[in-house]
Amino acid sequence: MLKKLPALFAGLLVALTAFAVSETELRNGHPDTYTVKRGDTLWDISARFLKKPWLWPEIWQANPQVENPHLIYPGDVLNLSYLNGNGGGARLSNGGPQVRRDPLDEAIQPINLKDIEPFLKNMRVVDEKTFKGLPYVVAVEEDKLRATSGNLAYVRGLDAQTGSTYVIVRPTNLYYSVEGKKDGDPPTTHVRPLDTRHGQNKMLWHHNPVKNLFGRNSSVLGYEVEVIGNAQVTRTGDPSSLLITYSDFEVRAGDLVMPVEDKPYDSHYLPHPPQNVPTSFEVLAFTDAVNAVGPKQVVALSRGSADGVENGHVFSVYHPGDRVTDQYKYPDGGARNFFNPHDSKVTLPAEFVGHVMIFRTFDRVSYGLVMDGLRPVKLNDVLTAPE
Repeated sequence: MLKKLPALFAGLLVALTAFAVSETELRNGHPDTYTVKRGDTLWDISARFLKKPWLWPEIWQANPQVENPHLIYPGDVLNLSYLNGNGGGARLSNGGPQVRRDPLDEAIQPINLKDIEPFLKNMRVVDEKTFKGLPYVVAVEEDKLRATSGNLAYVRGLDAQTGSTYVIVRPTNLYYSVEGKKDGDPPTTHVRPLDTRHGQNKMLWHHNPVKNLFGRNSSVLGYEVEVIGNAQVTRTGDPSSLLITYSDFEVRAGDLVMPVEDKPYDSHYLPHPPQNVPTSFEVLAFTDAVNAVGPKQVVALSRGSADGVENGHVFSVYHPGDRVTDQYKYPDGGARNFFNPHDSKVTLPAEFVGHVMIFRTFDRVSYGLVMDGLRPVKLNDVLTAPE
């Protein structure tokens, strides 16, 4: 007799080659039907049915006959159906096949955009060559120290036409990697603040102090910048004149100028496990004054799209085991400790912390949102395949 497998169904679709998860993957007490509500997230919906929300692609079956078939909208009804055999999938039931006409921005998001909005709209990470070649503000009108909306900024190195629009950005952090102390040691990742005067900026990351790394080779992971305003070219030349049309902070000499991004971020993706986990993948920084963060808080991570990291990837987070002294068998001051110092040291097991989902990637750095946790996420916690 074939095993009975569950699949999440919702009408609207023709029969397709199916996906399914075993009943053991279903959450205890899961509903048999659920009506999608405004404010739901895809993670929340998946967690209603699955113990592991990142397995959503295995239970969801998209319809190639409709535009954007992976999207779910408020009012859609999801029914859990059990099939005999290896078939099944998730289908939206809206009374029969039809062409979807709902606006994209009304679709259910993978995570709550309000939790990550500043990181989607205001933050960028660029490579070293791009960063060092960016046009920069050399002065503002009337030789003021700072300028705001309605003032002029004078920019060097900008090749643009009159009327072109740009964003003004301010460097915030340098992310970099340093080779291990000894051959075979993994590289370590670090953060160096680039704008210590930006005290009003809530986007400043909390990170470990910069260490003395003299004599060890390092490589740049990326320069992080924050968008602080918009400007329009009123006169070309070197310097060019730009009229500040909007600013969150006062513009000053040393701020940089970048093109406006047509589509700065992707808000439609599915939670899913990675095929591979990059080596030395760890928490670089987070936006909090304390030493740890919990669910719905953002972390900067030490790997990006060049390492295979993509939006929707879900990772487990582990706190590396601390190195301690066995005081029971090797007490301080004892002969055993004196003659066997290495034997007295014990590395504790790594402890599971929680899960992080990637929501924005750059070349060698990414941003993730802490989705859940048994313990607070700390700096240098390690990311692994989801469990």
